[in-house]
Amino acid sequence: MQVLVNTSNGIENTDSLERWASGFLNDALARFGEDITRIEVQLSDTNSAKSGPHDKRCMLEARLAGTEPVAATHHAPSQDEAFRGATQRLIKLLDSKLGKLDRREHRDRETIRREGGPGE
Repeated sequence: MQVLVNTSNGIENTDSLERWASGFLNDALARFGEDITRIEVQLSDTNSAKSGPHDKRCMLEARLAGTEPVAATHHAPSQDEAFRGATQRLIKLLDSKLGKLDRREHRDRETIRREGGPGE
């Protein structure tokens, strides 16, 4: 899964930020690896020069194979909290969207269920 990090409004885009974001998202979204082709990260400081509560914003957009992209946004006091909050929101959206596709299209997916388990 490719991760692209874009920053604006006073947030510096560094190699270490890109490496951290890529590693974090690849771990957090590993179970969706078959479906996600790319994640775009937008980090910004909404108040720029002033500080205030919830002035950091993170928007994550997941590009999915064969369907429309899904996006999640989170505002928080720190860049880290905004990033982690947006990741949690994206996970919930992906669970919902991809779960509905699985039920509707009966996609061939790996399962942890086994035939012949207890009670069968």
